[in-house]
Amino acid sequence: MGPVEIYHSVPQLSEYLVLETSYQPSFLSGFLEKNSGRVFLFFPEKYIFWTLLLTLFQLKHIWVVFLVFRKGGIVKIIRKSQKRYGSPIARAASPFFFLPSGGADLYFREENSVHVRDTFIRNEALRKKEQEELLKKAEEANPVPIPKPEIGAADDAEGRRIFVKQMIKFAWDGYRKYAWGENELRPNSRSGHSSSIFGYGKTGATIIDAIDTLFIVGLKEEYKEARDWIAEFNFKDLAKGDLSVFETNIRFTGGLLSAYALTGDKMFLTKAEDVATLLLPAFETPSGIPYSLIDLQTGRAKTYSWASGKAILSEYGSIQLEFDYLSNLTGNPIFAQKSNKIRDVLTAMEKPEGLYPIYISMDNPPRWGQHLFSMGAMADSWYEYLLKQWIATGKTDQRTKREYEEAIFAMEKRMLYKSEQSNLWYFAKLNGNRVEHTFEHLACFSGGMVVLHAMNEENATIAQHYMDLGKNIGHTCHESYARSTTGIGPESFQFTSSIEAKTERRQDSYYILRPEVVETWFYLWRATKDEKYRQWAWDHVQNLEKYAKGNAGYSGIRNVYDSNPEQDDVQQSFLFAELFKYLYLIFSDDDVLPLDQWVFNTEAHPFRIRN
Repeated sequence: MGPVEIYHSVPQLSEYLVLETSYQPSFLSGFLEKNSGRVFLFFPEKYIFWTLLLTLFQLKHIWVVFLVFRKGGIVKIIRKSQKRYGSPIARAASPFFFLPSGGADLYFREENSVHVRDTFIRNEALRKKEQEELLKKAEEANPVPIPKPEIGAADDAEGRRIFVKQMIKFAWDGYRKYAWGENELRPNSRSGHSSSIFGYGKTGATIIDAIDTLFIVGLKEEYKEARDWIAEFNFKDLAKGDLSVFETNIRFTGGLLSAYALTGDKMFLTKAEDVATLLLPAFETPSGIPYSLIDLQTGRAKTYSWASGKAILSEYGSIQLEFDYLSNLTGNPIFAQKSNKIRDVLTAMEKPEGLYPIYISMDNPPRWGQHLFSMGAMADSWYEYLLKQWIATGKTDQRTKREYEEAIFAMEKRMLYKSEQSNLWYFAKLNGNRVEHTFEHLACFSGGMVVLHAMNEENATIAQHYMDLGKNIGHTCHESYARSTTGIGPESFQFTSSIEAKTERRQDSYYILRPEVVETWFYLWRATKDEKYRQWAWDHVQNLEKYAKGNAGYSGIRNVYDSNPEQDDVQQSFLFAELFKYLYLIFSDDDVLPLDQWVFNTEAHPFRIRN
């Protein structure tokens, strides 16, 4: 065994000492060949006695190597040149490598070794002097150039982006191993999962929801296996029972259209058209407003039993982006005709105070149901699609732009509030004339929506107004995270005389890997380049690792105010489609899916903007 040196660990492992040795156990030779035969051993400080023994006597305590597999962190290796036992030693250059917090034995294969220019995680207490010293030592050893001054800095976007990529791979590997072809994964039970929105068939929702993200982040092998599965995919054969028309459209049709837009592989376009065609019987209603559910085996469609025969605004209103895009790509007008019919019906209807109620009847002409108004559940993506349809058509569809502006103005007038204690802006709910001072996690998307409006608005005064509103909404939603024990926001939160941006309702305190808050931070980052949005996103990454990471993937948590929350054991398909994608893009350059060329559907599947 060669000489041993003791170094202080990097700050995020401050409770450990790190030993570097040239000794390489044979069973690690395949794992560590890229590290120049050097093994890094982590010792909790309480084992300092054994650390010193190892130093003095150079004992081969193989058991300490297993600490590498149990403790997480990022190790930074820098070439050094110094005298050791009287002899100058010049070391070869070494890469950085990542030790995942859960099972490095799964990730220390050569193809999964992570090589980056800078470290991933660094304690913000790392002083500038330490950074300069590290840089000086690296320069003295003449390494591959390291960007200045970001060496090991907390704002290392590249390292953080690759960290997110490793999260994606970890979650994907769990799904592939334990739930391949199922809709979703139970990561702790290591089994498949499916919710009622998918019926009871195994339709591979995670595969289709994830494939564009796999392509974007460069997981080539994973993309290929997803593509191969989809090539053999027959939705009608696999689907069983009643499926959500809305969820099938945004996840399956949207995911396949996005894969085609990114790759040009016509197989995806054919599959997207197949799926959308299967949904068409749901539109055979007196008004053209589609039913909410469809059985693909029989073609029978219906509304939800709890909706009293009514359709839901966010569902029938979130068809046009996918269907119009599909008609544009295929030349088949039927899809655009179906979505345009919905728009024609709504344009002709009177809106109470300019607002759109959540429920609508299936009659011809249809009638509004109960006067419930929301920016969140059952309404949200209708407003989003009015704006995005205008953008997707190259800003030629002026009707959707006008209707969006009228709707958002009405909501600002009747539903936008500022809290008394902290001046937090939010859209309340309306039940008739009764105001409910509740803001949902789902509604946090609205900050990103109005920022996107501002980025595309020619009138400078209007653009600034919505940029400011977007910043305020983004701040409010961040407060809902910051005021929880876990640093993760609840499903919804209230504003009362005693609490703000929190909930005291146990039934609202869960988190199911929703993306809307990070989505708004993504748009704010692209628009402002304010580093705080990247930092907020990185805080969320760390909290996901701490509270949501399970045996084979990521789960929601049942109570964000619990310091040791129970996980719900469901890895949602939209974790890949939305949350992971937005996190990755926040730490990417703007030329990765530039917003003047791409528009995202409500499941974060990117479509090309038409010229």
